[in-house]
Amino acid sequence: MRNVHERVLRADGQEVAAVLESLATPADALWPHDRWPALELSGGLRPGSAGGHAEVRYHVAEHVPGRRVVFRFDPGVGIAGTHAFEVLPQGPSRTLLRHTLEGRLEGGMRLLWPLVVRWLHDALLEDALDRAQRAVEGSVARPARWSPWVRLLHRVETARARRAGTPVPSRG
Repeated sequence: MRNVHERVLRADGQEVAAVLESLATPADALWPHDRWPALELSGGLRPGSAGGHAEVRYHVAEHVPGRRVVFRFDPGVGIAGTHAFEVLPQGPSRTLLRHTLEGRLEGGMRLLWPLVVRWLHDALLEDALDRAQRAVEGSVARPARWSPWVRLLHRVETARARRAGTPVPSRG
């Protein structure tokens, strides 16, 4: 399975690199923690740092400062593989920010991915790209919109997390 989300931002590579480097910090300008469970890492973007978001657990497998961070899913998540953010300069004041998830679905994830997880994942990534764009450009002309299916799944997941005592975003 391969899932790619990307956006060309009107900013130089250094500006977008700063957004990437803010990931999982108190000043995170990429992860949409206002709408989704926060991405937390035990040691920042340092290789070996463990963490994830909600029940999705992974660790930093590779970090090239300002260019790329690769996360490897922990066993038991249901995806044997990685997800990564990359900063790819495209010329003067144009930079591509890309997220790629690659892996093999295992166990129940073979059913959960197409029915539930993919829809939530895609919405979260588009929200993240909106945040990055807002951080470097100041605004987003056409922000990502959640489908009715995503709104329903997000409500169900938020209610489930609250019942389990898991911290949830205040808005969404």
